[in-house]
Amino acid sequence: MNTKTPAQRADRREFVARLIAAIPDALIVTGLGSASYDVFASGDRERNYYLWGAMGGAASLGLGLALAQRDKSVVVITGDGEQLMGIGSLGTIGVKQPKNLSIVMLDNGHFGETGMQRSHSSLGADLVAVARGFGIADAFSVSSIDACEDLAERINARRQTTFAQVFIDANEPPRALPPRDGSYIKNRFRAALGFQPF
Repeated sequence: MNTKTPAQRADRREFVARLIAAIPDALIVTGLGSASYDVFASGDRERNYYLWGAMGGAASLGLGLALAQRDKSVVVITGDGEQLMGIGSLGTIGVKQPKNLSIVMLDNGHFGETGMQRSHSSLGADLVAVARGFGIADAFSVSSIDACEDLAERINARRQTTFAQVFIDANEPPRALPPRDGSYIKNRFRAALGFQPF
């Protein structure tokens, strides 16, 4: 059961900014809403793939990308609400086990985009246990900015699939909105990987 108190939670923007600074070559897929805002606030990059819709689809998109780009670290940065909507994707990830895929789930225990209702993670669901149950052995939780260094090392090493539940403050920093044009985001991302837009 999630028993973390607010005093044991990391600042979301600082955590994301420090993590991204330590994984400069990673391909980043964001869950919709706050995770996209946090990633964009840390500095826009051509290798960021922002999702504006498709709630629950970030981990699945990350899986496909990791399987297609095995020589690159792929990091999904999403929230607990978004991951809960696509919880079954962890089962497929557990079966495929791409060593270059890391899921970083920012967990504030709330559905931030729909009114801050409490999510399952603050009501007793242990999402690390769920990830492990799906076969992701390197699944753990952190609640400190100091964990960024170790998490970045795991991401850059690409030794195994990783699931990190990051307990963050349940606050709403000012929104930093990435581009909303899906074709632009897709084509920019493809170009950064050396592919032609279509």
